[in-house]
Amino acid sequence: MDISIIVPLYNEEESLPELAAWIKRVMDEHNFTYEVVMVDDGSSDTSWSVVERLHAENPNIRGIRFRRNYGKSAALNTGFEACEGDVVITMDADLQDSPDEIPELYRMIKEDGYDLVSGWKKKRYDSKIAKNIPSKFFNWTTRKMSGIQLHDFNCGLKAYRKEVVKSIEVYSEMHRYIPLIAKWAGFNKIGEKVVQHQKRKYGVTKFGLNRFVNGYLDLLTISFTTRFGKKPMHAFGVWGTIAFLIGFICTIALIVTKLVHQSHGVPFRQVTDQPLFFLALLAMVLGFMMFLAGFLGEMIARNDPERNKYQISQKI
Repeated sequence: MDISIIVPLYNEEESLPELAAWIKRVMDEHNFTYEVVMVDDGSSDTSWSVVERLHAENPNIRGIRFRRNYGKSAALNTGFEACEGDVVITMDADLQDSPDEIPELYRMIKEDGYDLVSGWKKKRYDSKIAKNIPSKFFNWTTRKMSGIQLHDFNCGLKAYRKEVVKSIEVYSEMHRYIPLIAKWAGFNKIGEKVVQHQKRKYGVTKFGLNRFVNGYLDLLTISFTTRFGKKPMHAFGVWGTIAFLIGFICTIALIVTKLVHQSHGVPFRQVTDQPLFFLALLAMVLGFMMFLAGFLGEMIARNDPERNKYQISQKI
């Protein structure tokens, strides 16, 4: 099969028939073999009934329904597990992503050799204050922290080689950082394509400003887990040792200073009367706790059944 199109959806009953017809027209024009996996993320409207009707009309359309709303990451991860196409396309169900972009995205994966191609909605029709400005700041920060030079990490329109989606796991709100997850899984050829952003035709946006706060927390989480998930002592142990040594050296310096002043008959303050002593004591306690956290992390990682599971690209 050439293409799998994964469409996470939540209360999009009005847009689904038009989206399905649009996808079918593009696929037929280019003679692609394809499947559309629509993942209903616990919709409270008639979206699932629409998916069932679309499946009856076109067997290439498949549906997966959650009992409740789990979020976009869960929907994408479930779609990744279910898909079978050589190239996997993800797109939103609200008609703001154009299926006309699919043939070029497919070509970039198959002919240009990209592992992942992310869409870039260079010209957007969203509210400038509510979405555009926060989105630009979010993407700038993510570029700086991840080292991946993409302009629009949060664009739902992306293309992947099948090996990529079968090698990664998306959870929580990590769908924004799939390029980073793929990079840490060893898929380094990541490209970008300017795509057309459609004005929302039906319904209202499902995302609020709180997604940016959650987004940064997720970025910190994924940065830490991908770098230190299998070696937590490298993170906690180093900083814990540094903090402990700083506190210990400060304490010794205070004691030595007191002894020198005492031997020369110079007035001095008691060590325990000085604020620096308590700061040094705090640094030693924090250092010990961080070192202990690293040790416990190593013990947990040691008992992880997947501790020696690594991404393998080829075997002969």
